[in-house]
Amino acid sequence: MAGSRRLPETWFRRGLWLIAVLFAAFLIGLGGLVVDQLPGVAPAPTLDAFVDRVQAERADAAIKQAQTRQEDIESRLETARLQLKARSTAYRNARESFNDWVATRTATAQASQDAELVSRTRALDTLKAAERDAQTQVDGLEATQLDAQRAAQSAQAARFALNTAAGEQLAAVQRSQELKVFGIRLALTLPLLAIGGWLFVRQRKSTWWPFVWGFIFFALFAFFVELVPYLPDYGGYVRYLVGIVLTILIGRYAIVSLQRYLARQKAEEQLPDEERRKTLSYDLAQARLAKSVCPGCERPVKLDDAERDYCVHCGICLFDHCGSCTTRKNAFAHFCHHCGARSKGVVAEGGPAAR
Repeated sequence: MAGSRRLPETWFRRGLWLIAVLFAAFLIGLGGLVVDQLPGVAPAPTLDAFVDRVQAERADAAIKQAQTRQEDIESRLETARLQLKARSTAYRNARESFNDWVATRTATAQASQDAELVSRTRALDTLKAAERDAQTQVDGLEATQLDAQRAAQSAQAARFALNTAAGEQLAAVQRSQELKVFGIRLALTLPLLAIGGWLFVRQRKSTWWPFVWGFIFFALFAFFVELVPYLPDYGGYVRYLVGIVLTILIGRYAIVSLQRYLARQKAEEQLPDEERRKTLSYDLAQARLAKSVCPGCERPVKLDDAERDYCVHCGICLFDHCGSCTTRKNAFAHFCHHCGARSKGVVAEGGPAAR
């Protein structure tokens, strides 16, 4: 159809589509402001709002105390282990030295060394006792550390239980608020969809079609962007139900439209050629011919056949001869392409045939 339009008309139509897009954009912006400031919707609650503050503070204090105690015990335990390591090393070195000395004394068998043997033995016993004391201290600190860890785990478990209970309450409140917000969005979106559907069916080809299409774009955006992403967790049911309803409505509309179209085409094909040509607009006829389609029945035709002047399906005249120069020409053209003479009985531009 674009090939039969005047150049200014083409640019005007492009400008009108731009107006439709701009109109939709402003409606979308306004709708976004309305949705962001929905009345009656409280701010989103937090987890802390549902936690028992007294029990939470008690549990937090217990956790902090247990962690502080653990840090102190770990510091003391590290010191005790270093001390145990040092005493174990001292005892091991002393024991090796004592064994070497005993071997030497056994070889020499000197009785004068008996007093030194007693002294070395006592020193070795003292080192061993010190090692045992250090080991006992380490064992005690490890046991204390284990108790502190258990106390910390118990306090953390109590705090986790508080958070779990609060999380369940928060989830319930969030679900309720999601349903409320979704209900408000649905109440705003469904009327827009209904209006958009009515405009598409009734007004999409009217004089004010740019505003009609702008509103349709806005309604689609409101549904697919402002509503669908905010469906609740079980929103799949809503999504599929809406899809089923829309499919049924669109399918029914398509079936009814097809039946009406076929009935109208059948009735028109029974009319005489001249009357049928009156119902065709100039632009529509030229657009269909440009696609090698019959303007009357919309079935494919071979326009490159020089001997084919009528549609073989419905019998409408496609080519005739100029009354002035007898040149074979498009039967729907206003003027002869060879001599420029005005055609008789052609389709008026945008309306019935000119006479």
